[in-house]
Amino acid sequence: MSEILWIRNERARREGPRKGLEAFAPGAIEGVRAFHATIPGYEPTPLVGLPVLARSLGLGGLFVKDESRRFGLNAFKVLGGSYAIARYLARRLGRELAELPYPVLTGEATRAALGDIVFATTTDGNHGRGVAWTARMLRQKSVVYMPRGTAPFRLEKIRDEGARAEILDMNYDDCVRFTAAEAAREGWVVVQDTAWEGYREIPLWIMEGYGTMVVEALEQLKSRGERRPTHVFIQAGVGSLPAAVQAVLAARLGAEAPKVIVVEADKAACFYKSALAGNEAPLAVTGDLDTVMAGLACGEANVIAFEILRDYAEAFVACPDPVAARGMRLLGNPLRGDGAVVSGESGAVTAGLVSFLMADERQRPLREALRLGADSSVLLFSTEGDTDPARYRSIVWDGEFPTVGFSLEGKR
Repeated sequence: MSEILWIRNERARREGPRKGLEAFAPGAIEGVRAFHATIPGYEPTPLVGLPVLARSLGLGGLFVKDESRRFGLNAFKVLGGSYAIARYLARRLGRELAELPYPVLTGEATRAALGDIVFATTTDGNHGRGVAWTARMLRQKSVVYMPRGTAPFRLEKIRDEGARAEILDMNYDDCVRFTAAEAAREGWVVVQDTAWEGYREIPLWIMEGYGTMVVEALEQLKSRGERRPTHVFIQAGVGSLPAAVQAVLAARLGAEAPKVIVVEADKAACFYKSALAGNEAPLAVTGDLDTVMAGLACGEANVIAFEILRDYAEAFVACPDPVAARGMRLLGNPLRGDGAVVSGESGAVTAGLVSFLMADERQRPLREALRLGADSSVLLFSTEGDTDPARYRSIVWDGEFPTVGFSLEGKR
């Protein structure tokens, strides 16, 4: 019997909002977005409304931010990598980033002042492609290491950006440690979307970079005359994305911020397990982390992200692979009148979860705990498109991970 596992975050509800959001204040995130707007090809990604699906599920509204359209890279991750690299270069040049829009950063004078730099990272695909793309645009070099099980298509897409990339025979977290050791030995700059003791600045910049996506979504809802979301379901690997979403919303909206529900793959649910144990520090999940949700196959939390989500998130949910598969099929094959979203395994798990919560009576306890119903407006972020086309077709076309006849329970 597969299970959707969940826990309310009693700490956040009991103690209320605390400090730690300064980097995500409205003024700071507007600066992030101003930088992104200088990159050629920048435009807000679509916010797709699904009113027919919302009504069928008994929700007041359902919206999906489609990040497959971000700079032609089929995923949102470039927002973090590009901003973090820009911040690093600005500091190296002794200048403010506001003085260095993208055309200046990529100019010959800047290149000559900086010299040769190698940026290194670990990735399952999306983050590494964003780092490699940024390095190529800056006429610098990149080295990307990928964990075992990575789709060859994702490896080749990173190599197409000019990176030196390879798949290692180790899981994601061990691959991160390998990259850090190699970078220290070679003098490379690590641009990693997770933080650990002694390595916090660049991961924080990456998280700030994701703020552009959140601000876009809020503005798009407002421009359509839609109310603010009451609930945001957001997926977690190392936790950088959900923590950034949570922090931007809390810093911008305060007591009116929506409930943020953090969604993980059950084979790599380090946030859920940490919350279950009531830990002040994150617990690690070890082993192969064998899940179809490759972007969420991370067993060790970003410590910055953990601190934010521990203090603010509404709930933590761990989902088996068929939940993500359901989300992919649901978004790619919409009800008549709704728009389609091509969403990959790690991008669609939240849509699958919401559909189960609202349509399956076995999920009533979590639905009621979150107060999801006709007065709720739900915002989701589809963080990637079909970044592994063969797997996408296998799930959406051929029925891999079927949910017909799939036995599921909800368990607190």
